[in-house]
Amino acid sequence: MEFEVLQKDLLGRIGRLKTKRGIVETPTLLPVINPNQIILTPEEIKKCGAEMLITNAYIIYKSRDLRKKAREKGVHELLETDMPVMTDSGSYQLSEYGDVEVSSEEIVRFQVEIKSDIIVPLDIPTPPDAEFQQAEMEMMISVERALEALKIAKGKDVAGVIQGSIYEELRERCASLLSQYPFSIYPIGAAVPLLEEYRFSEIVRIIMASKRALRFDAPVHLFGAGHPMFLSLAVAMGCDLFDSAAYALYARDNRYLTEYGTVYLEDLKYFPCSCPICSSYTPDELRKDEEKFKLLSMHNLYVTFEELRRVKQAIVEGSLSELIEQRVRAHPLLLNAYREFLKYSEFIEKFDSAVKSSFFYSGLESFRRPEVIFHEKKLKKMGIGGRVLITTCKDNIKKESYDYVMLVKIPFGVLPEELDESYPAGQSLAPENLYEEEKRLVLRKVLKFIKNSEGEFTFLYDPSWELEEINEIKKYAKVICSNELSDKKN
Repeated sequence: MEFEVLQKDLLGRIGRLKTKRGIVETPTLLPVINPNQIILTPEEIKKCGAEMLITNAYIIYKSRDLRKKAREKGVHELLETDMPVMTDSGSYQLSEYGDVEVSSEEIVRFQVEIKSDIIVPLDIPTPPDAEFQQAEMEMMISVERALEALKIAKGKDVAGVIQGSIYEELRERCASLLSQYPFSIYPIGAAVPLLEEYRFSEIVRIIMASKRALRFDAPVHLFGAGHPMFLSLAVAMGCDLFDSAAYALYARDNRYLTEYGTVYLEDLKYFPCSCPICSSYTPDELRKDEEKFKLLSMHNLYVTFEELRRVKQAIVEGSLSELIEQRVRAHPLLLNAYREFLKYSEFIEKFDSAVKSSFFYSGLESFRRPEVIFHEKKLKKMGIGGRVLITTCKDNIKKESYDYVMLVKIPFGVLPEELDESYPAGQSLAPENLYEEEKRLVLRKVLKFIKNSEGEFTFLYDPSWELEEINEIKKYAKVICSNELSDKKN
């Protein structure tokens, strides 16, 4: 299997995953299909936007009839699909019931027999609140089973599942060990309990720990993630593949997925979506329809793939951060997770695109974006000195009196006037009506720049910026309020 990165933004990327059954564009969702209980056929799932499926090899193995047919004809004919199929090994059942009636070696050999496109060994999904020693032991067993699967599969595409519970050290170590071997994809396992409990910040930490140890072009799969409201942030962390049965599980409980959360069908008077289902039914009609379960499952898939297309378009535009900053405000714990993600901006900046279309300021989180770090690094290299004017006012400046004129920009701090049309600071937009806290943060950046630079500084500011930080700047620069200039002219 080959993976080609076409475009990127933050750690997110649009990629081409070349399988033996065709090319799959990422990021994408692999809908879970249960061969014992097919709610939507693979063809119906494909119409919703799927390019690849995932099914459970252990469920097939446990059924005499399914096992016989899969061995004779292969998993694709069993499911009646021409799409690539990844097979899980029974790890979910292991996490749910504590045991499975098969060894990792047996289930890997079975996946080879049924011609799975991506084979998954029987890793151990350590629960989130396990002790470190247990997580470490089970992580090492998962690594051993992954390496054993490579030998058994003999050149076929095998997934190296990254385990380690909530311990960043273990996740990074596991990813480092597995990255030394030719696994085709690297799934991050045991995320479902964290997702179910909205422990998004912990998911951010384990994904970023894993990403630090993987090469940039390694395809990453986040097991069990498929809710639209989380996808933009997950893609920004470098996850390329997702799988989920949520489309059906939520439909069974009359839950309707949206990109901002989950709504119960009985609470809807209007559908906020224009998918084929929502365009053909009113909520009341759908509630009464005999095929409600199936139709609601289809909507849940449609809205998920719509969100993935929106994420991909944002990557093309270089506006993934702006999309995330909209999405994370749907839930306080998502916003908390985004703030956790921004702690890694120094690392993200190394892989982020240097040039994008624009930078929209959307709140205090924008101060910590990788683009701001990139701007500060670029500013350090410029070696600005001599007579320098830093100003919050663009008008009525005698530029000829200074070697450099620096503009104050939200959230970047200072920007040489010559770069006022360059990305990122020159291509940024922020509201004029700033909160006091936002002005304070920018003034601290101005102070830091002056203290770390050599030169003769003058700071010209608008009266609305009259804050305590101005007194600190006075220790290092000549400070003038624009009112003073107006008084002199009058």
